[in-house]
Amino acid sequence: MKPEHAFAISAYKDSPYLEPCILSLVGQDTPGDILICTSTPNDHISALSEKYSLPLYIREGESSLRADWNFALYCAAQRGARLVTVAHQDDIYHRDYRTALLSAYEHYPDMSLFCTRYETIDENGRRRPGEAEAIKRILRLPLRLRRLGSLRFIKELPLRFGNGICCPSCTYNVELCGTEIFAGDHTFVTDWEALLRLAGMPGRFICEERELLSYRIHDGAATKENIRNHRREAEEREIFERLWPKAVAGLIMIPYKKSYKAYEHK
Repeated sequence: MKPEHAFAISAYKDSPYLEPCILSLVGQDTPGDILICTSTPNDHISALSEKYSLPLYIREGESSLRADWNFALYCAAQRGARLVTVAHQDDIYHRDYRTALLSAYEHYPDMSLFCTRYETIDENGRRRPGEAEAIKRILRLPLRLRRLGSLRFIKELPLRFGNGICCPSCTYNVELCGTEIFAGDHTFVTDWEALLRLAGMPGRFICEERELLSYRIHDGAATKENIRNHRREAEEREIFERLWPKAVAGLIMIPYKKSYKAYEHK
């Protein structure tokens, strides 16, 4: 029997957070498919694959968010899944994530994207203030209108004043979206760019406004590195200038940059 949904873990190097992520997926209330995908094969990833009897798929070539995430989507789709979550190895998925996802899909079979609220945790799993998520929650307000969630205008609104959708919380309907969702050479706004493109395609965006994900912030996280080297600011400004006149984009960036403080290590 083909799986309705699959968690495709995008594993990178020897992260100490990979096993907690796996445990959160193995412990889901509703069973389903789980696989590991990587472009950096090593003994650590292989050992966890064997320990939890999870299939391991290796992509040859240089690591990149675009290529690695598309590879994860492709591998899960090849196993028969139509709903695919590209699980981020740093994060923890709450045990009722898949149950909520499948319930939403049952009610809205034209669902192209599923996303959720999240909590923020530190490297030790302790809850931290979620200032950034509070802002994103406001941006996502239009998605509460589920009956209108197939309209391009409604799908784009959470993305026009910033990216209101948490990438690790997303599940994609590959029958509607395909497996080449991510494009371009960006290192931070890869997901934002993809979501804007999906908003213009057929399908419904559904957001479950419950905390179904624990999003981990730590010193080795890509988000923090992109803030330190100012790549995040440059790429986000580029997206805003696609959506708005340059002067307006500059004004939006002023308050938006304040959210970077949420990623400071404490």
